[in-house]
Amino acid sequence: MVVVTDFKQEIREFLEGYVAGEDFEDGDDIFAMGLVSSLMAMQLVLFVEQELGARLDNDDLDFDNFRSVDLVNHFMLNKMNKQ
Repeated sequence: MVVVTDFKQEIREFLEGYVAGEDFEDGDDIFAMGLVSSLMAMQLVLFVEQELGARLDNDDLDFDNFRSVDLVNHFMLNKMNKQ
């Protein structure tokens, strides 16, 4: 059994595909910085479901779960611990 302890690399690579050439730290709020739009949030949700394998329900669709690489990583680790 493989234990995943971090999703940051995958998350960062996905986001860098949309914000090419922009610098941001893992803790930066990518929406407040104007790097991505609310429409991009839907792409991020799809990425989390399809590529990272999370099953999301309505309660998970809190914008605050997706504001930074660190927050998405924390969200994913919590989801994996509950499964």
